[in-house]
Amino acid sequence: MKRQQGVTLTGLIFVSFVLIMVALLGFKLFNPYMQYFAIVKTLKAIAISPEVRNGTRRDFVVAWSRYALIENITAISGDDVELTKEGNQLTLSASYSVKVPLFANFSLLIDFNPSSASTASP
Repeated sequence: MKRQQGVTLTGLIFVSFVLIMVALLGFKLFNPYMQYFAIVKTLKAIAISPEVRNGTRRDFVVAWSRYALIENITAISGDDVELTKEGNQLTLSASYSVKVPLFANFSLLIDFNPSSASTASP
């Protein structure tokens, strides 16, 4: 008689539970990471903009408010961004934290440091 091969019901339930937990965590982390990537994209676009590069802080805030409205950025405001000018190079950076509630009284705290000079990685 041949031995049967396959997944037991217990193994199937365990694997399904793990996959569902990973998917739920991914759904909860999707919005903060999309905000982060939108902020990095916006900072890079504003940093190469000639009116901001040669302008004042107020010019940056006006440009930021336009981009933030279009990209629906709510995690930070224009006042949270630090401007650094080295020669003709303008670097924009920020630092902020996002608290993501997971379940019951457990939360995940994520620190983001977007910059116009770096690659997109938290």
